[in-house]
Amino acid sequence: MNIRFLLSAPVLGLALAGVAPATAKPLPPEIVAKLPAAKPGRVDFERDIRPIFLASCTQCHAHGKSKGSFNLETRADFLEGGDTGAAAVPGKSAESPVLAMIAGLDADMVMPKKGKRLTAEQVAVFRAWIDQGMVWPETIAFHLPERANLQPKAVALPPAKPGLENPVDRALDRYFAARGEAWPQAADDRTFARRVWLDALGVLPTPEELAAFLAERAPDKRQRLVARLLADDQRYAEHWLSFWNDLLRNDYKGTGYIDGGRKPITPWLYTALARNLPYHKFVRELVDPGAESEGFTRGILWRGAVNASMVPPMQAAQSVAQVILGVNLKCASCHDSFIDDYTLEDAYGIATIYADSPLEIAECDKPTGHVARVKFLYNELGVIDVEAGAAERKRRLADIITGRTNGRMPRTVVNRYWQRFFGHGLVEPIDEMDRPAWAPEAMDVLAEDFVAHGHDLKHLIARILTSRAYQSAATEAPGDAPYVFRGPAVRRLSAEQFADAVRQVTGLNYGKADAKLNRRAAFGGEVHATLPLAPKWLWIAPGAERKAAPATVIFRHKLELAALPTEAVLTLAADDNWNLRVNGKNLGSSSRRLSTSAVAVDLMAALKTGPNTIEITVANLAPDEGRLVTAQDARLEPDSPAGLIVYGRVRAGGQVLDFASDARWTAHLGVDPKPVSELGGLDLDPWRLGQPFLDLAAAPADALPVERAALVAADPLMAALGRPNREQVTTVRQTEATTLQALELTNGSTLAALLTRGAKAFLAALPAGTGPDAVVNHLYLRTLGREPKPRERELAVALLGAPVQAAGVEDLLWSLTMLPEFQLIH
Repeated sequence: MNIRFLLSAPVLGLALAGVAPATAKPLPPEIVAKLPAAKPGRVDFERDIRPIFLASCTQCHAHGKSKGSFNLETRADFLEGGDTGAAAVPGKSAESPVLAMIAGLDADMVMPKKGKRLTAEQVAVFRAWIDQGMVWPETIAFHLPERANLQPKAVALPPAKPGLENPVDRALDRYFAARGEAWPQAADDRTFARRVWLDALGVLPTPEELAAFLAERAPDKRQRLVARLLADDQRYAEHWLSFWNDLLRNDYKGTGYIDGGRKPITPWLYTALARNLPYHKFVRELVDPGAESEGFTRGILWRGAVNASMVPPMQAAQSVAQVILGVNLKCASCHDSFIDDYTLEDAYGIATIYADSPLEIAECDKPTGHVARVKFLYNELGVIDVEAGAAERKRRLADIITGRTNGRMPRTVVNRYWQRFFGHGLVEPIDEMDRPAWAPEAMDVLAEDFVAHGHDLKHLIARILTSRAYQSAATEAPGDAPYVFRGPAVRRLSAEQFADAVRQVTGLNYGKADAKLNRRAAFGGEVHATLPLAPKWLWIAPGAERKAAPATVIFRHKLELAALPTEAVLTLAADDNWNLRVNGKNLGSSSRRLSTSAVAVDLMAALKTGPNTIEITVANLAPDEGRLVTAQDARLEPDSPAGLIVYGRVRAGGQVLDFASDARWTAHLGVDPKPVSELGGLDLDPWRLGQPFLDLAAAPADALPVERAALVAADPLMAALGRPNREQVTTVRQTEATTLQALELTNGSTLAALLTRGAKAFLAALPAGTGPDAVVNHLYLRTLGREPKPRERELAVALLGAPVQAAGVEDLLWSLTMLPEFQLIH
């Protein structure tokens, strides 16, 4: 509330202990007559007034903010008033200007101007509070709170003892002791196995795998199972790909992908997961990206006029803050936030790091005339030189975020993984990491242990999955009441887990991957060391890695073959786009902007004995006039980085006939030949392709089966079950059941077709003469991990028919997959 009323009202003075004398002119009788009467009964500040302040006042006048010079962090501050004098007179509501303003009796002076307005009942309570002397306990204030989870903090834990070896459990043991509660009961082996298979790898255990685990008698069999599951790099990567796709706005189809307004990072992300890239390096490559990971901070180039809070640099600020630091800057991207203490300048401070030119601050999409200054959200963690260039700004931001003094980065990812496994974060809401954790020792223990073990995400997962806390029996999902931890919440299968489980039961794969990557390259290890040549970035002028004029250049290379090769793959990357022709045959192109990523193309269909011509046309594009992103784009230079890099792996019998881009290539601008300039190698800025390019160049073709939904675009079933379109960062998916889900599961054509095909495939794979009883056993074990009960068996056998019919199998599959026992993770 910007407390001012009747600009002509003089400030006369009010005598109060510790407050400068001030009084306020009585409100006009006609105003007083319109005010709600004071509510009868005693007003309690904590119960009645504090909630009003928090909902409607503190956003502008507390937590370090004093709009109109009015502050209500304490009672003394409130009584001091603001620019236009006293706000209230204790005991005299009829002389308190604040009352008329919160009642909205003057349209020009309604407070709050933004946010939640007060109801007549709340005004009546407020009036009674003033009349009763404005009692305000000294213990209650609205100062800027200390941000939680920001600093590293070691925790001294009691020594380990049987049942409490895991540091997480030792921290939570104190939590239970403080509450006077016992530990929850442990989940049985069968329940634990299904839970941990789905959480670690996203798949159901096969009947054989489950039986082997249940038969084990070793006391550490759960720990060894977790280690075994996490060692399965391919299934691990393909499961966690969905989780990180949600966070990083990465997908395969949708807005921006057709016209190059959005760049996928799938090959980089898949490889990072498959190789368990340490998280601080993972974050660094997102914050200060090369060509393979830049899609995250590039965001989406929306066509047409957009709000200033949606331009790519602001998207970068929002994404980095939310995903890595657990801070939602969307409100602060438009105006000073009403729900937390982040300001418009905070959001623009990070956005400027990713801008190619100065950003003018726009408040609610209206230019203010003020140019944003580079700044990080937390000055105590580090500052960024306002004079630094764009590349140095991003490097410095990555240094600060991944630095050892930043406790927020590890705590944010710890909180995300905890929420994933338990259904409730250590901090909730999950993107409000300034709040304290309900179990701060557990948060600090996990975060510091994670850092001490090299930011190893698999170690973090193992630490949680081997804890007594995770292995406890599941409880109902927490309600709205203050959260009390009593074990993992019962959770639903994700859209991908459901789709994969149905295919796993029936033996069906997906047709082909929509994700454009070579998975064999992700597991290539050191195979790239066998590549004999070092490719170079090329252009027709030196310095093109910094900027080059818009142009379309044709690069050519001659390849002489005495015989047809047994293998020939060309790997290339170009800025901005390319078209590949071999001996006049078109083998591929990238017509989009922002497509500077390594791509492998098979040359075998176009090669011949004798001379072969490799021709690659590369376009460095001018700014797209169709994208009216902001008026500031008009100030951007038309020049931009340009280049081409190529590796051709050609093998004929035992011969190595490889070729790579270098100064011996020829170039033409139109019909005019141009000299070729070598710009630098694979690590050259701004592309920094490095290792991924070599791995792709050395990898055999990806002939691995496509068994996971994470590798394909969402179908109607997955969309209905909560898979997002990923145009926005999604940190937690909706888990409540919806009418759309019920309709899709009962009448949807996608699931119906899948079950029809699945039933036929299942029957075709059965040994001849398999009877209905064996089929029922088989399906129950594969879907629910148990044999049917007698009554279940009787009904299921009758449903299948004798001999077993495909329609019966389809009906039984549907019945089993609709059971809560199948759809829920206990």
